[in-house]
Parts: sequence; structure tokens; C-alpha cells
Amino acid sequence: MYEDKKSDVCKIPSNLNECDNKPHNPHVSIGKIYTKVPVVLAELTVQVNLDACIKFPKPVLEIKDVKKQIKLVQCRLLLPTNKLFIKGFVRKNIQYATPMTEPECTLKTISSSINSLTVDVPFSCVTEVKHYLRKPVQPSFNTRSEFDFLIADTLPSGFPEKDEFLSNDLSQFHQNSTQYYNELPFCELVSSNIIEWDEAIDRTHLSKDAPIGEGVFTQVEEKMVVDITLKVLQNQQIRVSSTTNDDCDDYC
Repeated sequence: MYEDKKSDVCKIPSNLNECDNKPHNPHVSIGKIYTKVPVVLAELTVQVNLDACIKFPKPVLEIKDVKKQIKLVQCRLLLPTNKLFIKGFVRKNIQYATPMTEPECTLKTISSSINSLTVDVPFSCVTEVKHYLRKPVQPSFNTRSEFDFLIADTLPSGFPEKDEFLSNDLSQFHQNSTQYYNELPFCELVSSNIIEWDEAIDRTHLSKDAPIGEGVFTQVEEKMVVDITLKVLQNQQIRVSSTTNDDCDDYC
């Protein structure tokens, strides 16, 4: 049977009909219930100061736009201390104009092409959590202990016959070990604010036929003040209480 391949194409309708819905009140268990949920330990803003040098693969006539994004690769609360270790990058996508290699026009104009450069500026710091919304559950430490059993044995010749050799059995090993699998705190990004200042450090002027003040550079020194707001959380057991699971007359 001949199969029309065009039938596999999904057609999106030009007009969508509105669908009706009605709310449902969830039923809950009555009484005191224990649950395990992420609990916010702290919410804080960390300020990181950066100083970096960026090299461009092509001469830069002018920077047109810069888009920035925070990327965290580590955010670890080192229990049982209050030190928070943070490591990450500031991702920068820089759009810039590069002069063309074509001959200069007689009207002293500059032809240029738009290029893009993406770099990751690394940062790392350690800060102390001074105020907790809720104290973290401290880790329980593993334990390991050995125990032995008494043995009694006869002594070789040269000792009184009524005496015995009393000690532990070196041919046996006994141990009691306990391991705890603690909940590790983790982080969530809330917001970030970046203030930057960039300056070319190797700018040179173009030829005398170019417009006045025009030049190119390949290196930029930048300074950034980065404010990162984040939440520190930990999965904890809490108790909630419910007094009723009756349906509400209205949606609630």
C-alpha cells in the first residue's frame, strides 16, 4: 500500500479554542504528619570582586554589546562549620566590530564586520553564614570500635603448673562500625547583579585617512563587582498538622 510521506507533517492550527477548567480541592490527611522537605537555612547576597584581562582574536574597533550570565559550579556549606565555599564563572558574550581589510574610502569611512567572543571569567571565594533562618542539621559522625574475648590457655614448661595464660585471641578480629548518611546542604540561585568597568590597554590609532579618533585594540582589562543572591537549603524532617480535609465551598 502506498504511504503518503506528507501525512507525517504535523500541522499547527492557526486558531486555538479556549478550554474550560474547574478547580479541585485536594484531600489531606488529618493529624500530625511527618514529612521530609527542603528547608531554607539561609538567604544571603555574596559580593565577589573580579579583575581579568580578555584578549580578542581580531582587532576591535568598538564593543557593541555584552551579555553576562552567572554560572555556579560549586556552592557548598562545609558542616559542621559555617563556611560557604562558592566557585563559578561569569559567562560573557561580547559582540564587537572589526575593521575590514578593504582599502579605505575617500570619504574617510570605516567598513567593519560584527564578530562575537564568548569567555568564562572564573571566580571563587569563601564566606561565613552569620545568620541562619533555621539551623542546619549537623552531621552524625561514623563510629568504629573493636572488642576482644578473653582466652585462657596452659603455659609452657618453666611456669608453675597452677598458673594459666590469660589474654585476648590474636587470631580473631571483632569490630562494631556505624555509618551515617547525612543530608548535604545545597544552594539555589535567586538573582545576580554585575557592575563592570572595561578599558582597552593596547589601543592604537588607525591611519591618517581614517576618521579622527578611530583606533583598534585586542586586549581589555575589566573589573567587575558581582552580587550573587542565593538560598542555602537542606532536606529536613518536619512535622505538619492538619485539622480537617473537608471540601471548601469555594476554591481555597
